Amino acid sequence: MKDLKRYYILTADPKDVYNALTNENMLEIWTGETAVMPLEPNAEFSLWGGSISGVNVEFEQDKKIVQKWFFGEEEEDSLVTIKLHPHKKGTSIELRHTNIPDEAFDNISEGWDEDYFGALNELFI
Repeated sequence: MKDLKRYYILTADPKDVYNALTNENMLEIWTGETAVMPLEPNAEFSLWGGSISGVNVEFEQDKKIVQKWFFGEEEEDSLVTIKLHPHKKGTSIELRHTNIPDEAFDNISEGWDEDYFGALNELFI
């Protein structure tokens, strides 16, 4: 199992980034796929038409999202924490993704850069 930590800068306010990450309609706009994102802890979510699924753990309005991601039959939870901070250019994002299965690490790492925050960045250009 591997851990990943990354930082991103997006040219939008934290409230707009948070909305794009938690609002089902906004998620579907920038991912181009079906999204299910109930905004309560312990509710299951799915993104990219079910390619990513898990359980929402915690929401802090405009500041933080914590989720457990499912990877088959892994015993340890894969935890994703996204923290949003105001930045002079918009929003600084701190991403921490723990307990990624070794065989999925390269794909997940690239996916965060290109499909997730790369695509989200396009929404705000």
